[in-house]
Amino acid sequence: MYQTEFTREFLKIVKKLKTKDKALFKRLELKIEEILENPEHYKPLSNEMKGLKRAHVGHFVIIFIIRDSIVVFISFKHHDFAY
Repeated sequence: MYQTEFTREFLKIVKKLKTKDKALFKRLELKIEEILENPEHYKPLSNEMKGLKRAHVGHFVIIFIIRDSIVVFISFKHHDFAY
């Protein structure tokens, strides 16, 4: 399994989410576990976001990058604002 790293932005969003929407927070936790099992499975992004990958949690998107054996979680935003 891969190791994890979180950006400040990601942690800030997750902290708010944990208190405001516990159901979405739980779905996010499950998706992070899935990503860590096989991060190569998820769709790579292109253009300005080349090198990054994405995973959907309902109408929200997790943006992350794989560096060696570390998955760096960058952002978690609504699909309309993620790109």
